[in-house]
Amino acid sequence: MATSEATPPQTGTKTLARGLQALELVAHSPTGLTIQEVADQLGVHRSIATRLLATIAEYQLISRGPDGRYRAAGGLAALAREVYTGFREHATPLMQDLADRIGASVALFVAEAEDAVAVTVREPSNSAVRVSFRQGGRHPLDRGAAGYALLAAGPPRDGEDARVTEGRRVGHVLSYGEVERGYWGLGVPLTRSTNGPLGCLTVISASKELLENSVDATMVTAAQLSIYRD
Repeated sequence: MATSEATPPQTGTKTLARGLQALELVAHSPTGLTIQEVADQLGVHRSIATRLLATIAEYQLISRGPDGRYRAAGGLAALAREVYTGFREHATPLMQDLADRIGASVALFVAEAEDAVAVTVREPSNSAVRVSFRQGGRHPLDRGAAGYALLAAGPPRDGEDARVTEGRRVGHVLSYGEVERGYWGLGVPLTRSTNGPLGCLTVISASKELLENSVDATMVTAAQLSIYRD
C-alpha cells in the first residue's frame, strides 16, 4: 500500500538557510558575536556554527577579531554599495540639503517583503544634536512613519490602518514612539515606480513641531525623487 510522507528539507537548503541566518545575526550585532552566541541563537551545535562562520568569513563578508567575536567585514559593505546604487546617488544630495535645512536626520526607506528598510541616511551637518536611523536597519511595515508611508505608496489593503489611508490622501504620515521610543517620525511616500520597490522619505526628531514644520519641504524633496524614479 502506498504511503505519503512529507519531504524532509534538503541538506543543502537547510545549510544555506542557517548560513544566511548566521550572517544576518552577525551583521546586525553592534559588538559582534562569538561562535557560541551564534550557535545558541541558531539552536545548533557549536561545531556547526564554527563551520558556518568560517565559510562566510572565507568570502570576506564577516571577520573574526582578536577577541574571538565575528563582525561584519568589508565584503558585506561592498555588496551593500551596489544596492539601489543609481537611486541612492541621486537621492543623497537632495536628502543632505533637506537635512541641513530642517535640522533633522532624513532616511530613504524601501519596502522589502513586509519590512521597511533604510537604504541611505543623511544627518544635518549644522546640528550638534543628531538622532539618526541606522542604514540597513529594518522594521515591520505596520509600524512607524516609514512603514505607514510605504504602505500609503502602494494600493489599498483590506483592513489597513487609518493612518495609512489618510497618508495616501494627504501625502504624509506622522507617528510617535513606534520605532524609536520618545521620538516622532514623519513619512512621505514617493510616487510608485513601474519596476522599483515602494519608497518613502522619513524624518526623525524629538520635536513634533519641527516635523510639522518640515512637511512641505519633505514633500517637495520626495516629489523630486519621484520624478527621477519615473
